[in-house]
Amino acid sequence: MVALVPSLLRQELANLAAQDQRIDGRAQFEARELTLETDCLYNAEGSAKVTWGDTIIYAGVKFEMRTPWPDRPAQGSLMCSAELRPIAGRKYEPGPPSPESIELSRVVDRGIRESNCIDMDKLCIIPGEKVLGVMIDIHVLSDQGNIFDACALGAIAALRTAIVPAERFDIGEDYPLTVSMTPTMASFTRVGGRYVLDANEEEELGGDERIHITLGDEGHLHSLQKGLRGTLTPAEFAEILEVAQSRCAELAELVNSKEA
Repeated sequence: MVALVPSLLRQELANLAAQDQRIDGRAQFEARELTLETDCLYNAEGSAKVTWGDTIIYAGVKFEMRTPWPDRPAQGSLMCSAELRPIAGRKYEPGPPSPESIELSRVVDRGIRESNCIDMDKLCIIPGEKVLGVMIDIHVLSDQGNIFDACALGAIAALRTAIVPAERFDIGEDYPLTVSMTPTMASFTRVGGRYVLDANEEEELGGDERIHITLGDEGHLHSLQKGLRGTLTPAEFAEILEVAQSRCAELAELVNSKEA
């Protein structure tokens, strides 16, 4: 039965795709409705809640004083972690970080890190001795599809509203974390033989490979990640990249509107 259900679902998704339809009635590159809230966690220096369709995630930012890495003695650090627990969906199990949670955190981390939106040199307190570490913690409360985009959006929104607790570390007055740009992610999944934007849970279950594209200001490409087996043609990539540029610009505008 476990193998039969995805097979029937894949057949239904293919039939719908042949008619230029999707299982929930959306167009090929139409995203679900989303809401973004910031400053929603009292114990975090920066936080965000993203409700993306029925997918719900929280992202929080904390800072720590730490010893710098030996090869970067005058730079701070960035670390991103993601929690996927049974509360998010029946397919997740309790225990140590799963391959899915590790992949999620690394894809989100890469998009932010490669954009260089945080100047790590400015997080240095004493070269070789003390620097600030930025930690992004992501918790998925409900996985109803496309948690990658939701988590990436929550992470950058939390960073852009974060306050460095300088007084706690006795290094001056608290100040906003400087984030120079707004990298956002657009994910595409091959469903029924074609790529769609913002796949829901059923489309992910009955779909194939996926592509995660992170773009920054002025549409600059910062990261590109492919998940699962499969290939795409140059024409397919050109099409989804064009859609991603428009979608990421919309998401960045939403994040920027939440700044104080």
